[in-house]
Amino acid sequence: VQLQASGGGLVQAGGSLRLSCAAPRMISSVFNPNTMGWYRQAPGKERELVAESIGNGTTNYGESVKGRFTISRDNARKRVYLQMNNLKPEDTAVYYCWSSWYKSWGRGTLVTVSS
Repeated sequence: VQLQASGGGLVQAGGSLRLSCAAPRMISSVFNPNTMGWYRQAPGKERELVAESIGNGTTNYGESVKGRFTISRDNARKRVYLQMNNLKPEDTAVYYCWSSWYKSWGRGTLVTVSS
C-alpha cells in the first residue's frame, strides 16, 4: 500500500477528528518536496480538494473548510495530517490522501458527521 489513511469515524456536528496518512514506502528525499493532500468525495458528488501541503511549506484549502481544517506534515515520519474542527454534516464524505509523487489516492477513510 502506497498511502495509508486513517482516523475517520462518526462524530457529532461541532466535533473534531484528526486524519492521518502515512507513506511508508516513500523515501524521505522524495517525500519532503512532494505535495501531499486530502481530497473528499461525498455521495453523488465529485471528488474535491480539501487541503494540500506543498513541499515548500505552502498550504492551500478548499473554500468550505478554511478556518476549520488544518493540514500539517511530519517529514521525518513521512506523514500528513488533517485536523478537522467544527465539523458539519456537509463534511460527511470519504476522505482520500493524495501524493503528487504517486499521482494517486490511497484507500479512503469515511468521515460521518451527524446533526
